[in-house]
Amino acid sequence: MSKNNEIMVFRPTWEEFQHFSNYIEHMESQGAHKLGIAKVVPPAEWKPRKQGYFEDDVMNMIIPAPIRQRIKGQQGLYQAKNIQVKPMTVASYKTLAESTHYRTPNYVDYADLEKNYWENIKLNSPIYGADVSGSLTDKDVNTWNINNLGTILDFVNKDHGVNIEGVNTAYLYFGMWKSTFAWHVEDMNLYSINYIHTGYPKTWYAISPKDGNRFSRLAKSFYPSDFEECRVYLNHKEVIISPHQLREHGIPFDKITQESGEFIITFPYGFHAGFNHGFNMAESTNFASSRWIDYGLKAEYCECQPDTVKIDMDIFVKHLQPKKYKKYHNRKITMIQLAEAAVHAKWGCTLI
Repeated sequence: MSKNNEIMVFRPTWEEFQHFSNYIEHMESQGAHKLGIAKVVPPAEWKPRKQGYFEDDVMNMIIPAPIRQRIKGQQGLYQAKNIQVKPMTVASYKTLAESTHYRTPNYVDYADLEKNYWENIKLNSPIYGADVSGSLTDKDVNTWNINNLGTILDFVNKDHGVNIEGVNTAYLYFGMWKSTFAWHVEDMNLYSINYIHTGYPKTWYAISPKDGNRFSRLAKSFYPSDFEECRVYLNHKEVIISPHQLREHGIPFDKITQESGEFIITFPYGFHAGFNHGFNMAESTNFASSRWIDYGLKAEYCECQPDTVKIDMDIFVKHLQPKKYKKYHNRKITMIQLAEAAVHAKWGCTLI
């Protein structure tokens, strides 16, 4: 284990790599969660895929809803507006990403590329092949398989038979130069795991969970009208705030580069953002641990988006915090009764 600008970098042995949840627990015992994200470099023995990534089965995959990212704003305060474009194959997307208009510019080092990103963030709107349901990891990979991590988040499927795409199933991300993921925490304050299968790196920015509330208040001061419309506007994944603005307003942050063949783990209530350096293929999902439960109980929902992820915390409190379950359940019933009373008082009807 080593540190890179405070963000921890772990290099597990093959033996240490065998049990995913145990290794996450080990990382946290070393304080990895305190910075919001950490990097894991898998041992050389671990191979997620026997075949190459440029075979027909991958190249012919359809990206059903690519998004063109139009960035507006100025002086380090931006918003990403995503415009869905027509479906395309991975092969077509790769050709587009490597074309003169979209390809990675020449650069001296990653600092030079980062400077280019922020100076030209509003130019040549990139297209991001995000949120593609599927996996590039072989099914027989039995450790650190993003499509089968075996964490307590599996209770959602086992107890309720519910798959939430990209949350307890894998999503693929096909990136190009300047394609961006805006500042956010994960749905329900979950953990996330991201692996670059092949291609260019990603730059990640991270804010410690302990500074999350400060960051949220700062974002609210920058985008007041948007927060008036949705109190958890950051969940819309549109806010892009530059490192310069964070420094100017005293928000501590760190950054790290994720190379091909490396994992990034994000921890509960760790705000993160970043961008792709060029064409790449990444895979991601969410997961949970017993430490997450209290974060999940405090999670805030966006009420204005139809695909907002809500997970009933009953499952986790009942299984893993049984001594707290009665108190939690009674409180939940009380909250429902109060909500029903408020609706009845205002509209003369009850909740369905």
